[in-house]
Amino acid sequence: MNFDALFLDTNTVTLGDSVQVGSRVQFVTPIHPIDDVEMRAAGWERSAPIVVGDNVWIAAGVTVCAGVTIGENSVIGSGSVVTRDIPANVLAVGTPCRPVRVLHQPEEPGNPTLGA
Repeated sequence: MNFDALFLDTNTVTLGDSVQVGSRVQFVTPIHPIDDVEMRAAGWERSAPIVVGDNVWIAAGVTVCAGVTIGENSVIGSGSVVTRDIPANVLAVGTPCRPVRVLHQPEEPGNPTLGA
C-alpha cells in the first residue's frame, strides 16, 4: 500500500493476497442518486462493495468505484477510473477503465514447455 490511499468505506473493500496499490488510489463505495435531484439534495446515499482479487496491481492515481470487482492477476493503469468489473488476467486502462490486452500467465511448474 503506497502513500495517500483513500478508502471511502461505507461498504466493504476486500483486497486479495499480494495486492499492490499505488499512491493516491481511491476506493469509493458510496453511490448517490443520479436521476432524482430531490433525493440527492436531501443527502440520500447507498453503497456497494469493492472486491480486488489476488495478485492485482493498481497503479498510481486510480479510482475504483462502488460495486466493482477486479479479477485476479490484473493490472490497472495509472489514472484509470474503474466503473465496472474487470476480468482476471488483463491489463486495463483508461477513463472509463477497459481491458486492452490479456496478460501472459506463467506456465505451471514442471510443464515441458518451460524447458524443464
